[in-house]
Amino acid sequence: MPASHNPLNIDYVKSLVRTVPDFPKQGILFYDITTVLKDKTGFAQLIDAFAAYYIEKKVDLVLGIEARGFIFGPALAYRLNAGFAPVRKPKKLPAPVARVSYELEYGSDTLELHLDAIKPGQRVVLVDDLLATGGTMEATIKLVEQLGGVIVGLAFAVELDFLKGREKFPQYDVFSLLHYDE
Repeated sequence: MPASHNPLNIDYVKSLVRTVPDFPKQGILFYDITTVLKDKTGFAQLIDAFAAYYIEKKVDLVLGIEARGFIFGPALAYRLNAGFAPVRKPKKLPAPVARVSYELEYGSDTLELHLDAIKPGQRVVLVDDLLATGGTMEATIKLVEQLGGVIVGLAFAVELDFLKGREKFPQYDVFSLLHYDE
């Protein structure tokens, strides 16, 4: 890592996260990381912390999950000298896709990934902004497995520990930067 970057200051970065009550529906407290992204120090610290964690793990490809994974994924891929591929909502990718439907804490959804995004045996990190119940990541894991990728880790900027999403992934290395207990 460049010497110009400081290690992750958890308190500082957490102070940048905005909480929005009742979004996207009543009773949900939304942890908005866009306020971290606009802060050059906070954003740099998040990417540096991700990169420091994965730099020795020989990552070939970073998958970013729509939509906030598109922010962290390319920056992390660049720092790891790896490729990047987007995991998208339906009908957003132009070439043939693998597809998985799944349940969310407030509905259902489908994710797609180009069939040629992962070569069998490629070492892949999956990145998203938030780990809540784990449904979105679980669907993404299925896509990676369909295409023969080897999952190096699951990376999240924020983890809502009280929802116990991490428990869905005992066989994977789950790395989260910011933790919230409620």
